[in-house]
Amino acid sequence: MSVLACENLNVTIGSRSILAGIDLTLSAGGVTAIVGPNGAGKSTLLTCLAGLRRPDAGRVTLDAADLAGMKPRHRARRLSYLPQTPEIAWPIACRTLVELGRTPFVGARGQTDVDRTAVDKAMAAADVVAFEHRLVDSLSGGERARVLMARALAGEPEWLLADEPLTGLDPAHQLDAAALFRRLATQGVGVVVTLHDLSMAFRISDRVVVLSQGQVLADGPPDVALRPEVLRRAYGIEAARIESPGGPLIDVLSRTSSRASVE
Repeated sequence: MSVLACENLNVTIGSRSILAGIDLTLSAGGVTAIVGPNGAGKSTLLTCLAGLRRPDAGRVTLDAADLAGMKPRHRARRLSYLPQTPEIAWPIACRTLVELGRTPFVGARGQTDVDRTAVDKAMAAADVVAFEHRLVDSLSGGERARVLMARALAGEPEWLLADEPLTGLDPAHQLDAAALFRRLATQGVGVVVTLHDLSMAFRISDRVVVLSQGQVLADGPPDVALRPEVLRRAYGIEAARIESPGGPLIDVLSRTSSRASVE
């Protein structure tokens, strides 16, 4: 089973420490949610895990091989990264955009039947087949997010790293995306997502990593990592777990005076 890990990861921007001494070992076949308040370092950690940002210290490995030493094409065949605010430089058809997810696999002769089948499957999984011939810039934000999800899936990656993938989706498609993450995990894919929705993190994740001030405050199953005392320290809130027919909910009751420092 594939293992994605980081050791003593440190990132500093200017005089500010964004990540400080992060150690994580993630195994494929599960959903890991990275949560934490604004500015905690979630997106920075995800880009490091994807090999798109070099840390100032420490390293990221994929099956014990240093990501920094991998050829970008080889890395892109194994890791798929979905940014929070992706840029689309020109108005192209949705299918063409999804096909870009096969770029690491396409040779000099162009797409094969295998590539086309992978694109078809990805578009069906993200529920965007109906948008196939529409221009991307004609879509709503949520529709565009689903097309970009399809592009990420088209590469059939071992690891899907998604930064706030539920943002902009309506409730029905949030549920679809959550079910998709679970399904990918059962197929052996490693899914790592950053989330602000604590209830959704509780429901869909096998593991939750709570970041605060660039450090890991808690790491474990949702019922351990999302305990009220952890949320109090991370977010400066009082919260309670509520059982509902759809699964656990995190009810935010009030705000405390301030967040506690990570010890």
